[in-house]
Amino acid sequence: MENWFRSDKGLLRTTYGFDDVSLVPGEITIDPQEVDITTTIGGEKLDIPILGAAMDGVIDPRMAVEMGRLGGWGVLNLEGLFTRYDDPYSIIEEMVNQPREKVTDFIQEVYRVPIKEHLVGERIQEIKREGVKAVASLTPSKAETLSKVAQEAGLDILVIQSTVTTLRYHSSTSQVLDLEKFCRETPIPVILGNCATYKVALDLMKAGAAGILVGIGPGAACTTRAVLGIGVPQVTATWDAARARDTYLKATGKYVAVITDGGMRVGGDIAKAIASGADAVMLGSPLASAQEAPGKGHHWGMATPDPNLPRGTLVKVEIKGTLKEILLGPSHLTDGTMNLVGALRSSMGSLGAKTIREMQEVEIVVAPSIWTEGKFLQRTQGVGMGK
Repeated sequence: MENWFRSDKGLLRTTYGFDDVSLVPGEITIDPQEVDITTTIGGEKLDIPILGAAMDGVIDPRMAVEMGRLGGWGVLNLEGLFTRYDDPYSIIEEMVNQPREKVTDFIQEVYRVPIKEHLVGERIQEIKREGVKAVASLTPSKAETLSKVAQEAGLDILVIQSTVTTLRYHSSTSQVLDLEKFCRETPIPVILGNCATYKVALDLMKAGAAGILVGIGPGAACTTRAVLGIGVPQVTATWDAARARDTYLKATGKYVAVITDGGMRVGGDIAKAIASGADAVMLGSPLASAQEAPGKGHHWGMATPDPNLPRGTLVKVEIKGTLKEILLGPSHLTDGTMNLVGALRSSMGSLGAKTIREMQEVEIVVAPSIWTEGKFLQRTQGVGMGK
């Protein structure tokens, strides 16, 4: 998976994203309905290895409930519109109807409204009342205060998330969250992210993370890679994090879930993420296309509201079907954007992988022509893989 080159600055390596690789069929095949796609994060079992991203256009309490009923988790952003406004839907309606040249200013303005602590508890309770796991996200700066409110309301799993998360953070102007101490003292599983390297992934595991999020800048609405010039393509980033997981497991006997976050558009990308070593994936724009999603067919990055350096934008994803159709089918589209779980099952069956762990062991090849080989008519006609 790695090609290393020597430069004046040391070693330089080639890295790979989803469009750069392909999965090699195995020596046996399995009925897709007989593969086991369950996974575990922090001792909690998921029937499908999919989390909904903590973005206001993707997950609200109702969407979180539906994700839970279908076997995954919807992660609610506890610093988003749903904890700032009693009626966030009217704000979203205004947002998606803004002229393109004014939308970022509008987003920045509506996110300046302070978070209401009582709404943090109320949103968690809305999810818990429906009998599914309540999973929510906070940034490190808000974690100590708001997580207590959320836990009192019944929060089951907490995600501490920022653009780039490291165990060592230096600041002379703000209080630094001690992630190791926080994980140790928090009575519920804590997922940490985001990261993209072996060393940081290993550091976060040693800090006590129940799972780590992998991905810096690959999301459909994220502009971090353009604005800051940073990021590692997701296949390589996942591969490195999975190596860290295996190192940590061998040293401690503790298994920490690796969750690939962002950059996946179609079912094949999810299969490649798991083959690269992921235990689960976190999806944004594919789920924003669901009828139930709060964004009304739109999606915007978590860093879009940043008042100084927004690193996200509002994108239109269109509404393709119900959440159940997008996750479990049936699909009326041929481009791989619906029945994502069915695609994963079929991929695993074709590769001879009975479980997620076996899927992590399949052969991957570098395949630059995987999206173009033999697809001339699809590309010229703008259908299927040519869109």
